[in-house]
Amino acid sequence: MAKAGAKSRRRRRAVKVKILCFAGSTRERSLNKKLALVAAGLAAQDNVEVTFLDLKDLPMPFYDQDLEDAQGIPENACKFRELLKQHDAFLIASPEYNGSYSAVLKNAIDWASRQAEGEKSLACFDGKVAALLAGSPGGKGGVRGLSPLRLLLSDLRVLVIPQQLALANADSAFNEDGALADEKQIAAVRSITEQLVAVTRALLCG
Repeated sequence: MAKAGAKSRRRRRAVKVKILCFAGSTRERSLNKKLALVAAGLAAQDNVEVTFLDLKDLPMPFYDQDLEDAQGIPENACKFRELLKQHDAFLIASPEYNGSYSAVLKNAIDWASRQAEGEKSLACFDGKVAALLAGSPGGKGGVRGLSPLRLLLSDLRVLVIPQQLALANADSAFNEDGALADEKQIAAVRSITEQLVAVTRALLCG
């Protein structure tokens, strides 16, 4: 029995998990981009393939049904959808805007949720796994934005792991090189990436 368990663990470890990491902000000095980069670096230590995406590199118009009917899904929205499809899991760091997640993140998700011809519904979300982070200069760390984001992704058939992080006082949390200064905060992010990888590997192994 012990040998079978060890063999199963080795088989799971051998599965190459692909994670797409991005922030719900296009600001050049976004605290959530910094947090996403930290998470991406920690996840990469766990024998996984990590892609970091800056949504600023994929500008998209506001979702408009008339625009879609006339011109189809915009090129950058298609690129974003393909990236989502090509990865098994998502690491998302989103700022809190008035108690919810950011408009740029919602718009990107709205475009990605559109069904392309010959494609199954929610093809780039269904069965994927996600972990959520937030950072804010305030004392609550942007936590109010994570619950509605969790609900949105769950409605899109994404499995969102229970563990999350809201990084308070994030404007003073990073060193000049972009690393988190506090070891406890590093450990908290690391714990989330480990759980994300473990859950994703388990699902991929069936």
